[in-house]
Amino acid sequence: MTADHGQHWPIDEDLSALRERLHHHAVQAGMWGERLDDLLLATNEAVINVLEHGGGKGTLDIWRNETHLTVDVTDTVGVLAREHVPAQRPTGTVRGFGLWLMTQLCDEFVIEQITEGSRVRLRMDLRVPSARNGSRGPAGSRLDDPGPEAQTPR
Repeated sequence: MTADHGQHWPIDEDLSALRERLHHHAVQAGMWGERLDDLLLATNEAVINVLEHGGGKGTLDIWRNETHLTVDVTDTVGVLAREHVPAQRPTGTVRGFGLWLMTQLCDEFVIEQITEGSRVRLRMDLRVPSARNGSRGPAGSRLDDPGPEAQTPR
């Protein structure tokens, strides 16, 4: 597989169209099954954060190389920081899982401040096969078992 120069899309209220484009691009990169679902869910959470907390507009960039598929979700407000990511699975609330969930679903999760605003980078290793033995985060932790030790976002 050769490097892909990627795609750049504006974020708007049409989440369905954005997910379709992301799905198509990820499948073309060789993703399928559980890992594809994980990427779609993590990206959806990042995009919803842009719409609800990041000024309501931003961009989604996706590209791949021989080993990774990368999705950058950028907002225009620029206040999202690493400190906003819960160290442990949130409890006692029906909201507030998005950032924590992204750390569990993706092989790499990074928040950066850039000129355009805040950027969330979601990266999946294309060399890891999909498995149906429960969703696992970067360190192999099960999503339904937060465990006593907290995962630190990468």
